[in-house]
Amino acid sequence: QVQLVESGGGLVQAGGSLRLSCAASGRTFSNYAMGWFRQPPGKEREFVGAITGYGTNTYYTDSVKGRFTISRDNAKNTVYLQMDSLKPEDTAVYYCAAKSAAVYLPREGRLYDYWGQGTQVTVSK
Repeated sequence: QVQLVESGGGLVQAGGSLRLSCAASGRTFSNYAMGWFRQPPGKEREFVGAITGYGTNTYYTDSVKGRFTISRDNAKNTVYLQMDSLKPEDTAVYYCAAKSAAVYLPREGRLYDYWGQGTQVTVSK
């Protein structure tokens, strides 16, 4: 079992930055690929990006490429989502998720095994 807890959400003006953290407890963190998802108000959950177990590869959805960066610190059992140049359309509840396969980076949420509770990010105009 893996428990995930996100933090770092909040209110920011357009063009600003936020860094989300996702702390994991449970099993060997490096055995898990980690994904970030978001759910905008009134919309379905969508994939943001993912990182392999040792952080050697990342993958992002087109709308955040060049603005968002995923990293991880396996010594701290934590994955990060650095969000720069934020836009109002980035407003959403952001979730981290763990996939029990270190080198696999699925876009589909149903393929992830564990989820955090989410953290709200609001970007004002």
